[in-house]
Amino acid sequence: MNDYFIRNEREAHFANLADQLAAQFAETAGKYDVEGSFPFEHFEKMKEAGYLKTTVPKKYGGDEASLYEMVLMQERLAKGDGSTALGVGWHVGMILNLRENEDWPEKIYQEFCEKVVNDGEMINSFASERATGSPARGGRPQTTAEKTDNGWLITGRKTFSTLSPILNYFTVSAGIKDRDEIGRFLVRKDEHVHIEETWNTMSMRATGSHDVILDGVEVPDNALIEIEIPGKKTHHQNDQGWMLHIPACYIGIAHAARDYALKYAMNYRPNSLPGPISELEHIQQKIGQIEIELKTARILLYSIADRWDQHPQERLQLRSELGLAKYVATNAALSIVDQAMRIVGGASLSRSLPLERMYRDVRAGIHNPPADDVVIKGLAQSAYSSLK
Repeated sequence: MNDYFIRNEREAHFANLADQLAAQFAETAGKYDVEGSFPFEHFEKMKEAGYLKTTVPKKYGGDEASLYEMVLMQERLAKGDGSTALGVGWHVGMILNLRENEDWPEKIYQEFCEKVVNDGEMINSFASERATGSPARGGRPQTTAEKTDNGWLITGRKTFSTLSPILNYFTVSAGIKDRDEIGRFLVRKDEHVHIEETWNTMSMRATGSHDVILDGVEVPDNALIEIEIPGKKTHHQNDQGWMLHIPACYIGIAHAARDYALKYAMNYRPNSLPGPISELEHIQQKIGQIEIELKTARILLYSIADRWDQHPQERLQLRSELGLAKYVATNAALSIVDQAMRIVGGASLSRSLPLERMYRDVRAGIHNPPADDVVIKGLAQSAYSSLK
């Protein structure tokens, strides 16, 4: 497929890697969706193909993919399976974020990157809790970390813990006992870490986003990788470029729905018509509307990713634009899949076709951060600031 967002041979290589994996995932995505089970085989294939190390620095054996290149891969991967793309997006995105912002001590980051390259290890951050809701809203976690002679003792429960069935390493946020501080800790799974299989949703059913229970997990002193003081933004909270993996995923799903509807319209010839339904005016109107929304969302997404890459000094000023890219992409995805289903008609509701899964999966986008109301408020505040 010709894509004007592919600008050079390196980007073409990354796109081809993602396309090949997506084609394989598309064959089994429906199975994992129906079962609500975790697609271990998809992640094994990504490990074998080298996808898991794409954002690892070159000096540690990775490809050092840029944000633009990561977005390019993630969109294409999601065309095969949204759940797999969203899941691995947290890993490749977090590795990129740590590479750019140097949030972890260099020695710990190097050691983990080498585990990614050599062993296929992955990472995600578990911060959500039922009592606090989204961590982006600023609630203090009920998970606690208590200082001991040998390090820290962590106890609590995390929700929406995507990739939990496959991860051996993850970070958790925890309120530090007797201190008005929140710590971020690197945890290795052991016998004190339990997964409660709570993930049974209508959307993104194969992300393995279960509850993770930490029952007195002991970690060493150097597992404390960051301290956050409530009310003060940390650097990683301000620079959220890596979160563009979220809109990339949902645009990818919508892109796949668009492709399916186009092929259907060009090949479906009811005996009441002289040609395929693609020749009908109302079908062309729907396809045209899909193209408007898809092109608008993609142009915005890729232009912001490229600006983030090319102008590091401006990254902290891109916060509202990053939110806008997510807002436009996820809301466009809802509309695109809806239009695709209208083109295909009643058959689109069949579980034997992928559209009904895509319809359910894109619904999850509006619940991923940043929330629509947060984006809109941020844009309003940015407008006020522009006049000062």
